Amino acid sequence: MAADGLVKVIFEHEGVFIHPSSEEDGLEPDLLVSGTLRIVDKDGEITVEYRPLEDAVDPSNMLCAGKDSSSVMEWNQCSGARSQQLLEAQQSYETEWDMVNTVSFKKRPCSNTEVSVNHSHERSRSTLTFAVSELRSVTVKEEGWTFIVFRLKESSASLPALHFHQGGSQEFLDCLRRFALLCESADDESCLLVSSPNKALSQSFENLLDDNSFGLVHKFKKDPYVTTLGGFSKVTNYIYDAFRGTEEQHQRPPEEVADLLGEVIPVLDINQQEEPGFEVITRIDLGTRPQVARSSPVSADDWSKHLDPEGRMTDVPRLKQAIFKGGLSHAVRKEAWKFLLGYFPWDSTLEGRKVLHRAKTDEYFRMKLQWKSVSEEQERRNSRLRDYRSLIEKDVNRTDRTNRFYEGMDNPGLVLLHDILMTYCMYDFDLGYVQGMSDLLSPILFVMENEVDAFWCFVSFMDQMHQNFEEQMQGMKTQLIQLSTLLRLLDLAFWNYLESQDSGYLYFCFRWLLIRFKRELSFMDVLRLWEVMWTDLPCQNFHLLVCCAILDSEKQKIMEENYGFNEILKHINELSMKLDVEEILQKAEGICLQIKSCKDLPRSIGVILGLDADARGPATADREGSAPPHRAPQRPDACSNGLLRESSSQQSCNVAFIS
Repeated sequence: MAADGLVKVIFEHEGVFIHPSSEEDGLEPDLLVSGTLRIVDKDGEITVEYRPLEDAVDPSNMLCAGKDSSSVMEWNQCSGARSQQLLEAQQSYETEWDMVNTVSFKKRPCSNTEVSVNHSHERSRSTLTFAVSELRSVTVKEEGWTFIVFRLKESSASLPALHFHQGGSQEFLDCLRRFALLCESADDESCLLVSSPNKALSQSFENLLDDNSFGLVHKFKKDPYVTTLGGFSKVTNYIYDAFRGTEEQHQRPPEEVADLLGEVIPVLDINQQEEPGFEVITRIDLGTRPQVARSSPVSADDWSKHLDPEGRMTDVPRLKQAIFKGGLSHAVRKEAWKFLLGYFPWDSTLEGRKVLHRAKTDEYFRMKLQWKSVSEEQERRNSRLRDYRSLIEKDVNRTDRTNRFYEGMDNPGLVLLHDILMTYCMYDFDLGYVQGMSDLLSPILFVMENEVDAFWCFVSFMDQMHQNFEEQMQGMKTQLIQLSTLLRLLDLAFWNYLESQDSGYLYFCFRWLLIRFKRELSFMDVLRLWEVMWTDLPCQNFHLLVCCAILDSEKQKIMEENYGFNEILKHINELSMKLDVEEILQKAEGICLQIKSCKDLPRSIGVILGLDADARGPATADREGSAPPHRAPQRPDACSNGLLRESSSQQSCNVAFIS
């Protein structure tokens, strides 16, 4: 990686060719123009450049053209022999065959005429330069090698095709995806439509998820990343830094900032008043909030007392209550999580669980074999699998790397993390992999220390979390609306204040909900919080009350300091790693008891928390006695959720997201 003044080279690959099509190009048609392709950062603007060498290649002398290859695990950003040594050290299942590239060169005749095309910049017939923001589409095709055709937004003509005879096309596309969202066209699977945010919104989401502290916008300009759906998990960190970066942005009015936030997450555009049957919550006397106490964790001895001679769990409601009140000691987690997540049925015997484990082991490795047996040639024709693999490899390399279980470059925990996520793509190929899912798997694998058990527990967790990662993000939209409704009930004055600051839809809680506070708490506190929530006590959607508990603790400072939109975002994100999980759980339970004691509770609140007996659907059914089937999660249709009353013009449909 090189830099020249304010120009920083992010990607560089030599041996990319243009095939002149006619004498009009000023070159002999039997010659190939060889050049260097780069992606550069020019003072914050990401630009693609292709510059020819002085020589052209005679195709008759090209004995064998190379092809792109990809690795299973990329432990760091090295290349060449060093990268290959690392891969071999990890005993990668995929052998990468290097194609022999023998190329003869002959001098290209000098041309006295360099024709320029003006499109916000000048380029010769053989030199291409354009900003990523100008791209309309990228077409990727195969002719024994890969060639790529760019089309710009303000031009009806395509740019000359770039031919990757010596490989490197996939690496180029992977790098390009860091700065633009490439979506497969519905009409042409070889055509990738380009979507890039405006300049103010082009900063990285991914870096912000990895960093707990705030930096200046220029920090993120150095390493912006792909703004995929999973990247939305970093929205709260991102918005603060992106909108606080310049003096002009300091002067941006809150309502404009809120509009820009809608651009970042367009599918989360929420307008409750357009929803039929919307119920307005007025001020209700909830009474005094009761004080509650936490208990000590369930020990191995406590757990064993609930086992009968055949290994069945007994008095499960009492056991769940003990787990809710105190969590689990770490020695018990490996066994208990399998029950809490539904991998093992509560009424199963020890022998029955052994039989189930053998069957699930066979099923897992059959799915794992599916992706491990895909040849390089097959993968070249499967863009979705290729994209899943690329994204997983990148995320694995930055998931909980400070944790001893995942630290270091030669850590087998990283291999397991990668393999489980790839196998999940085979299990649910429609969803595949979305950024943020590695955060949900990491604690489970840490506890299970077993590939098969971790996979099936992850499957069960994803059954609950599936809607968070779907393209339309219905789960996130539903939760934000429900959270807003709960906060309006608990503290109308605080909600009104947030609404006055264009924060009424609580977008700053997005990351909390998306990956269940994974980035807000210490690793061990995350384990405690998750196991408590998996008991389904004391109500459904308890995680929303956890959000309310945190906001309740921070409301005084937010209101007394008269925080605006930007300050609220900053303050909420600075809470990361400063929260006390036991204090939060204590307050959240108190809020639940306070709501339950309310005599005139609005029906919408009862539906959200599962307190309305008539509204409790399958999502709130107790897992006791049977395990949910391990299958690809169903995709509920968007419909009225817990905060909306049934309208006479539509059927009642209660969605209680995350039971």
